[in-house]
Amino acid sequence: MTHFKNQPVLHASPSDPVNHLALACTHGRRPTRALRLNAVALGCLGLVLASTGAWAQAESYSYGGLSVGRSRAPLPFEQMTQDRLLPGQTLNALTRDEKDTAFRLFGGLQFNRYLGLEAGLFDLGKFSFGSVVTPAGSLNGQVKVRGLSLDLVGTMPITENLSALARVGAQYARTRSSLSSTGAVLLPGQTSFTERETNPKVGLGLQYAFSPGFMMRGEIERYRINDALGRKEDVNVASLSLVFPFGRAAEPSRMSMAPAYTPAPAPAPAPAPVAQVMPAPAPIATPVAPQPAPMVPERRRVSFSAESLFGFDASAVRPEGKTALDSFVREVAGSRYDSISIEGHTDRLGSSDYNQNLSLQRAESVKDYLVRFGGLEAGKLHAVGMGQNSPTTKDVACGEGEQATQALKACLQPDRRVEIEVSATK
Repeated sequence: MTHFKNQPVLHASPSDPVNHLALACTHGRRPTRALRLNAVALGCLGLVLASTGAWAQAESYSYGGLSVGRSRAPLPFEQMTQDRLLPGQTLNALTRDEKDTAFRLFGGLQFNRYLGLEAGLFDLGKFSFGSVVTPAGSLNGQVKVRGLSLDLVGTMPITENLSALARVGAQYARTRSSLSSTGAVLLPGQTSFTERETNPKVGLGLQYAFSPGFMMRGEIERYRINDALGRKEDVNVASLSLVFPFGRAAEPSRMSMAPAYTPAPAPAPAPAPVAQVMPAPAPIATPVAPQPAPMVPERRRVSFSAESLFGFDASAVRPEGKTALDSFVREVAGSRYDSISIEGHTDRLGSSDYNQNLSLQRAESVKDYLVRFGGLEAGKLHAVGMGQNSPTTKDVACGEGEQATQALKACLQPDRRVEIEVSATK
């Protein structure tokens, strides 16, 4: 973007950089900007479409949000003022206000847990300066920046709720600049200007998911702009964002029952009473009802996929996993159970010792949740880590390689699980 241009009376020299920049603005730049914006958008979409099929464990949803932050634009106001002084005039003092509040309204589509596309409307705020000139006079100006942005956003999970963010994209900004003067400083002709420019933007940040329907971000972004001399300058923005996913449901737990409940046999019907006729005064015998057969213990085995309970390479239960375990607790409620066995399993990727430790940690996490939040009896719950020793894919052709490719991870997904076996009596 360009500030304070098109001053033909004060800058009559053909070699002046401001006049060269003004001529460039009036000779076919806008169609070029539009083509550049379209090219950037098509490029981003191409990258997204090429990458969405590469990840086996997808998590797709749309979202919207609002961002508020602090912007800073260290523009060269001194040089802008010096270029607009007449011969014999001197700059004595200059005050600047290069910070303001920035806003951004955005929406996006998360293609999977690692990649998304985001569009937004932004207002970087207003930046101004005031200068004192000799002979007596002043030159004042302000710049406002608003526009549209289109970003490719990468997400890397750190824990089950915390993720790192990185973004790169393009922003189409409209810059409105205005000048005013007093005393010996004269500004003949136009004193306000509007310029539109397409430039890149980048950003880094962190994102925390409080629930499937609410997340918070802290980010630092950099917008590349043009100053009044045709040079590139940066506007930096530090912001806090509220993000609201739409239709992001808890991940299914892939529960399987093996075997089904075995109902207890019904008690045998009571025999009809038999009266014995005896010589008087013998009484009639009272019938005795048979004792019911003992209740047969039930066994139920439930399997949860590791992806539904935990984050990547983590053992803390995710919000989606808590929802699945809550459903399990409701089904068990009311049973007089003898014991509940919790087994953690992993796939064969990685070392045996690491997999054994991870499987035990995940089983212990499930046990802790069932006791603390499900109200189950701790003394009847037993957690054990099975490591990679009981795969369910041993008869599936997943290949013999140890390199953790996406295809191999997807094939071995059934091995990454937590199984819970309940021995209970209704």
